[in-house]
Amino acid sequence: MARAFIALELPKEVIEEIKKIQKLIWKKTLFTGKLTGGENLHLTLKFLGEIDDDKLNLVKKRLSEIKIENFYCEIGEVGVFSKNIIRIIWIKLNGKGIFQLQKLIDEVLSKPQTFALRGKSSSDEKLSDLFKKEERFMSHITIARVKKVGDKKGLIDYLASIKPKKLKFFVKNFVLKKSELLPEGPVYEDIEEYGLD
Repeated sequence: MARAFIALELPKEVIEEIKKIQKLIWKKTLFTGKLTGGENLHLTLKFLGEIDDDKLNLVKKRLSEIKIENFYCEIGEVGVFSKNIIRIIWIKLNGKGIFQLQKLIDEVLSKPQTFALRGKSSSDEKLSDLFKKEERFMSHITIARVKKVGDKKGLIDYLASIKPKKLKFFVKNFVLKKSELLPEGPVYEDIEEYGLD
């Protein structure tokens, strides 16, 4: 079984800018928690969860069918999902192409799969949805996981005041990855890379 997800990798200059922002936030000591390591910074397009080899092979095949042109995106504002319960600090990644790519991934991975029922003839087949479509996709990069916040308003106001450098980059591929959860944090490994047109 592999704990799999689909992601956009970030260029070095974007990772360096995010690391600068992380240092600024950490210095303010407005929360306790953990910063995302530079090697683990990415944008998740779809989380697949624990899947077996058969399903993984089907995912690989479906993802190879995606056709989309290269596109530009740009880092945006820093924020949180909920002002009441702060668990994640993120930085947005802006660009229409991200949403188009995510929608295509959802489309190919939500198409039903056909498989023969065990002990039955091949004509006795069952349809099953592979993965559900995302209800609300938000293009974000997790930069910190929060355990405790002393001053919620202070943290939210400070995050809103951060103005990241407007770094634009060209997206030429996306990656199917797997993660292994270790006590010191997750370790990611590439399974397959898919080039854009």
